Amino acid sequence: MYKKIMVPVDLAHVDKLARALDTAAEMAKLYNAPVTYVGVTSSAPGPLGHNPDEYAEKLSGFTASQASTHGIQTDGKTVVSHDPAVDLDDALIDAAKDTGCDLIVMATHIPNVADHFWPSNGGRLATHTNASVFLVRG
Repeated sequence: MYKKIMVPVDLAHVDKLARALDTAAEMAKLYNAPVTYVGVTSSAPGPLGHNPDEYAEKLSGFTASQASTHGIQTDGKTVVSHDPAVDLDDALIDAAKDTGCDLIVMATHIPNVADHFWPSNGGRLATHTNASVFLVRG
């Protein structure tokens, strides 16, 4: 049913992504689909790397660990943004198109008042890509 899965990841908060990562891995096994983990970073030095190449190395290590842990085919895509906090949705929309994914599995939060005024990341992806979006709470 699904041929390619994309999973947006925030490497600074991997500990909060366990359910979404496990869900993506189970879907990958079920449909024999590769998973592309997408990380968005800036070109400015940060805690995850002094430059995008260092960040890409960390993302590569993360994807390899997911492949080993879950026994699935994985790869990573680093997206460089001028301001990831502002450009995140657009960066993920572009990544979805670039990867050719037909399913996006991503972690989400419990809705709050702000969500009535600003759409969620998952909501934006669902309305601006051709992929199905599976939001995982918890």
